[in-house]
Amino acid sequence: MALVTLSASAQGPVTIVRAAQVIDGRGGPPLRPGAIRVEGDRITAVGATLPVPAGARVIDLGSATLLPGLIDLHTHLTNRMGVHWEDGLVKTTPGHDALWGAHNARITLDAGFTTARDMGPTWPFVDVDLRNAINEGAIPGPRMLVAGNYVSSTGGAGDARQFSVYVDVPVVKNLADGPDEVTKAVRTNLKNGADFIKILATGAILSKGIAPGAQQYSDAEIQAAVTETTRWGKQVASHAHGAGGIKASIRAGVRTVDHGSDLDDEAVALLKASNRRTFYVPTLYTSDAIAEEGEKNNIPASERERSRQMAGVKSAGFKRALAAGLPIGFATDASVIPHGLNAREFVSRSRLGESPMASIVSATALNAEIIGWQDRVGTIEAGKFADMIAVAADPLQDISVLSQVRFVMKGGVVHRNDLPR
Repeated sequence: MALVTLSASAQGPVTIVRAAQVIDGRGGPPLRPGAIRVEGDRITAVGATLPVPAGARVIDLGSATLLPGLIDLHTHLTNRMGVHWEDGLVKTTPGHDALWGAHNARITLDAGFTTARDMGPTWPFVDVDLRNAINEGAIPGPRMLVAGNYVSSTGGAGDARQFSVYVDVPVVKNLADGPDEVTKAVRTNLKNGADFIKILATGAILSKGIAPGAQQYSDAEIQAAVTETTRWGKQVASHAHGAGGIKASIRAGVRTVDHGSDLDDEAVALLKASNRRTFYVPTLYTSDAIAEEGEKNNIPASERERSRQMAGVKSAGFKRALAAGLPIGFATDASVIPHGLNAREFVSRSRLGESPMASIVSATALNAEIIGWQDRVGTIEAGKFADMIAVAADPLQDISVLSQVRFVMKGGVVHRNDLPR
């Protein structure tokens, strides 16, 4: 790889980061060895070797592999493991979720995920406050895009009022039925600070509502969400397990089909025809996590059974996407899995046949494209934010080493360095 430099002036002190191997996130051959010049919060040069100016800080990572900071497109950072989301409204407070969100944000950053899309909290708009606190430097955490609140139908996957009909939680206003109500919910969420809109097109696994495979929002309701969100210049993420909801979401023009469990051949063809307008974003490791730890984490038996029934369907859908050569986004659904164990998703994908490099590109350059942040994150290139991680071994030989991140830099600031010095 030739030396690449940034011509625009950069602000801040100079840091040179060296490593035996650099995987830049674009899918090409690694740079061996590699050096990165950082000025302020940006990368300004990349090369096999770089001159060290007087007074520069040098971070030598030795035999480590350096990669771009990872991106997770489906998290719930304000949720605490062991508190079932349907119980949270009567057993917790917004303050509880905010404090645990700060805790989980730090864990996620330390695990190497420097960018995360948060898919909606139990208490509305706590994720907005978490994002703002991170951006303002009050707490450490990943760069965040937040949904603010679910948009769900009555009785559907996002209907959290799973207690007596005589109990109400008036602050939660996430239910919308019919295109007009959906349009109003979209406007409300965006007004209150959401970066994108999350709709629940089908039932969910971890819900007492309509079955995961059933389409809970009509085609017209899904289209209303996309039409209004597009007016605001924003994207729609569609929670969709069943084939009908998946295909209705693609036809409507959502940006991501999250989970996408029953991805059938027709859905694959629709995704191909969308020409990278809509992306499939599976969450595979959740099946193992629920089977192994679900009871301990207070997931009801009925919902653990839903997960068991959907596990094989999810795997088959992922294999169809792989065989078709679809671009596949990377996501985990933390806190269904423990926060900080996000990288276990790589192992699940590897077992189903995805190559290590494809997985890495998915969680870096591709995810950056999906969220429209390809100009700032996702690759190690001049001009991008200096968001980088390192592992002690080679993830191209063993993808599981991404569960053992030893170095984390976000915006030129080192948040973790456990590599031998």
